[in-house]
Formats: sequence, structure tokens, C-alpha cells
Amino acid sequence: MSLGRDFQRLWVAFAVSSFGSAVGLGALPLIAVLALDSSTFQVSLLAAISTLAGAALALPMGDVIEQRRKRPVMITADLVRFAVLVSVPIAAAFDALTYLQLCVVGVLQAAAMIAFQAASGAHLKALVPAEGRAEANSRFEQTNWISLSIGPAIGGGLVSIVGATATMAVDAVSFLLSALGIRRIQAPEPEPVRRDGKADITAGWRYILRHRGLQALFWNSQLFGGPVMLTSPLLAVFMLRDLGLASWSYGVFLGVSCLGGVLGSRLAPRLTRRHGLHRLLLVFGVLRTPWLLAFPLAPHGMGGFVVITAAETCLLVATGVFNPSFSTYRMEVTEDGFMARVLGAWSITSRCVQPAFIVLGGALAGLIGLRGALWFAGACCLLSAVVLPWKAAKPAPLPEPA
Repeated sequence: MSLGRDFQRLWVAFAVSSFGSAVGLGALPLIAVLALDSSTFQVSLLAAISTLAGAALALPMGDVIEQRRKRPVMITADLVRFAVLVSVPIAAAFDALTYLQLCVVGVLQAAAMIAFQAASGAHLKALVPAEGRAEANSRFEQTNWISLSIGPAIGGGLVSIVGATATMAVDAVSFLLSALGIRRIQAPEPEPVRRDGKADITAGWRYILRHRGLQALFWNSQLFGGPVMLTSPLLAVFMLRDLGLASWSYGVFLGVSCLGGVLGSRLAPRLTRRHGLHRLLLVFGVLRTPWLLAFPLAPHGMGGFVVITAAETCLLVATGVFNPSFSTYRMEVTEDGFMARVLGAWSITSRCVQPAFIVLGGALAGLIGLRGALWFAGACCLLSAVVLPWKAAKPAPLPEPA
């Protein structure tokens, strides 16, 4: 279905920034290692500081964003990311790059990302009519998986040819182009909700926990996303050391499996029209859970590569269907006056829970081995199906704007 020219402009802007981020995926720790010779502890600390301090900095933003037009917030967030990211190759060119600068860049980039996500979800809800939201979210999901399937390979090539700072420059320019694209959107925004009184930084979480369907999906997303992220750094080690695979196999594994996400997200609008949002969330919320249990069963050699790639592809097909359906459902049941705060709260929580699972995975791998840690991740992921919104997701009493 046609979603209008303004949506096309927004979609192109998203595609550009998504591709740039995929090219620059992992560039910050690479620069820390290659340009500054940072220790393993410093690289880990950089990731932790970026995530936690960025989330803390973004914590009061939800209420501020809620009371403002969303498009200027999105443009500002993109420009902040452009400025902080482009400072890295500039500093490196003058031999002035420091570890402290990388930490500041990581924090500001993380905070701006959360602010952009909070504003963009509320903006999309106002821009696209209800009947087109499933299609809109599906297109964003497809674009994200396509970028992830090809961007890291291009980024890896750039790192080997011209260095890690070049990928950071590509990422920075993509955010500048995204800001210019969003600036071209012409549809007037609705007047934001204005409130008097003290800001409430917990309103997003309270809204989520007072809505039966949102609460179930909130816990489900943490219990699914955390274990999936736990496996991310372990799989590279598992494939290259335990299974004895060549280094190229990991890149092929990532690229092929991401195509599953593309396929799933293409199917999502058609399946939504046929079966409805609630049924789709339940069916594919379950179908995405068992695949991590195949990882520790992978045999040595190419047989293990086939098992892991097939399992990850099946997981991402189901996830590709689930994610746009979930985003559409969240839009439908969240009141306009709470949309930015709900999205901000969700994003902050995920960005704190997932690194905690990654750290836990590293600790478990040291205690019970890589296969034991992967078994743990698979069990947690399977458990996430229990907290899906099995009952009809009817809203409980909601807080009213002051």
C-alpha cells in the first residue's frame, strides 16, 4: 500500500542512517584497540560506560521530548551523533585522539540514539494512519536487516583498506544525511501535549506496567533480547575455537542469517492482515524461542556451521515477523501523550539489561564453558514464551496527564 511521500522521505532517511550504522558497527572498540592500543579491560569499560552513562543521560529526556514536536528532536539527535562521531577521525588525523574522547563519544551517541528512538516512534504514529502502521514498521524492519546483512562486510573491508576511523566517518555522514532527509518532511506535526508541574521520569515505566499487554511484552522482550545478546560475543569464539571453523565462516553466518530477518519482515504485513496482531505476537513470539538451544548441539567442522546458521536464520525469520507486529501493537495501545516516554523507558531498560546478560555470559563461559553458557541462553530464551500476552491485552487504568 502507498504510505505517502512524507513516509518515503522518512524511510529513506532511516535507510541511510541504518546502513551507515551497519558499516560502522563495532568501530568504536576497534579504534580503541588499533589506534590507542587499549587493553581488554579498557575496551570492556568503554562499552559499559557508553551504555550505562548514555542511558542515565537519556533518563530525563522522555518527558521533555513528549512536550515538544518530535521532528526537531530527531534532527537534533542526528546532528549530535554526526558531530560526536566525526570528531573521532578528525582527532585521529591530528594525532590528538584519546581514550577519554572515545568514552564521551560513546556516551553521547548512546543518549542521542535513545532520544531519537523515543521521538521517532511517536512521530511515526502521527505521520502514518492506523491502517498503514503494520506496513510502515515492516519496511523499517526489512531495511534494518538488509543493512545488517551487507553493512558489516563493507565496514570490514574499509577497516582493512583505510582504517577503522574511516568507518566512523561513514557512520557520521549517514546521520547528517538522515537529518537532512527528515528536514524535507512536509506534513505538519500535531500539537504536543503540554503539562504543568514537576517532570516524572518514571511515567513511561508506570504506563507500561499498568497495561496488561504492554507489561507482558516488556518482560518478554527483556527475557528474549538479553539471552540473544549473551550469545553474540560467545558465538565468534565458539565457532572459531571450539568448532574449528575458518574466520570467513563467521561473516558468512552473519550475512546469511540476516536474510532470514528480511524474509520475516516482508511476510509480516500479509500475516497481520490475515491473522491479526495479537495472534501473530503469540505464534511468532513462541516460534522465535527454541533456536538458541541448537547452538550448543553443533558438531565440530562444517556440520556445526550448518546447524548454527540454520538455527540463527530460523530465529531471525520469526523475529522479523514478530518485531514489526510488536511495534505496531505498542503504537496502537499507547496514548499519544505517553508514546515518547514509553519508548524511552523501553529503550533504556533494554540497553541496560542486554549488557548485563553479555557480562553474565562471559562469566558463565569461564565457569561452565562455552556450551554451558549457550545452554543457559537457550533456556532463558525459551522461558520468554511464558510471559507473552496470552490473555486478551486489555488496558488497565492508565495515568492521566497532569
